[in-house]
Amino acid sequence: MSATRSFTLPDSRAVSYKLESGPENAPIVVLANSLTSNFESWDHVVEKLAANGLRALRWDQPGHGRSSAPADLSSTTFDSIADDVAALLKHLGLSAVHAWVGVSMGAAAGVVFVNRHPGIVNKLVVCDTIAQSPVNAGTEDLFSARVSAARTDGTMDNICEGTLERWFGKEWIAANPHEAARMRALMRTTSLDGFETCCAALRSKTFDLYPLLEKVAAGCNDVLLIVGEKDADLPTQMQKMRSGIEQGFRAAGKSNSIRLEVIKNAGHVCYIDGLEQFNSLVVPFLKQ
Repeated sequence: MSATRSFTLPDSRAVSYKLESGPENAPIVVLANSLTSNFESWDHVVEKLAANGLRALRWDQPGHGRSSAPADLSSTTFDSIADDVAALLKHLGLSAVHAWVGVSMGAAAGVVFVNRHPGIVNKLVVCDTIAQSPVNAGTEDLFSARVSAARTDGTMDNICEGTLERWFGKEWIAANPHEAARMRALMRTTSLDGFETCCAALRSKTFDLYPLLEKVAAGCNDVLLIVGEKDADLPTQMQKMRSGIEQGFRAAGKSNSIRLEVIKNAGHVCYIDGLEQFNSLVVPFLKQ
């Protein structure tokens, strides 16, 4: 069993990560998690990857799990998150990885990463992500309201409960008490500062994936998009993302068909409430 380790960035922030043990030549898959969660949420997926000869590399977003938040809570962007991962890979001596599998903000970070650091990631899996900050999408800024509510409470407890219900729904929580309790415990490792700084990335004027989608083909070789059927309007939003990525592949002369797969009855974190379907889609894609 591999241990959780910590890497110190040039700005003195600590990044908590875990690289699973396995043969040195085994393909490495980066797993990038969502806001208000830590990398242990991927445990069940890691087991499936290991059973198929794949090594997982996981890390915690700023202020999540054991990763520290920056002193300036407004400084985190998806560019800075992508650069954190590039620094981690350099620290580990990894010039390339087989895949990046991201959900929610972890998926957005993956799109940004392959644009900023092309040629490192072979396969990209993009799950359940918005493509723009509220200011760019012209929508209500719910992230700001949630940060204000958490600061008023002085605790993440209400945010975690509300997020758990929004992700999975009351029915699933009642039917899966042990997994719901596991996720609740993991979510409570997110600090108030971590929540605020990652919300800053999601709220930033710099967060807009649409101009990057056609450039994804220059940064990696194959893409799979996945979304939970019950994840609000993201099935529609992600169809637009799929079209943008596919257009870029065509322009680059790549014949790849970019798929968008919908996981039935799953919500925003589809590798939890749609685990079996998620694994049945992702593992063959990674091995083909």
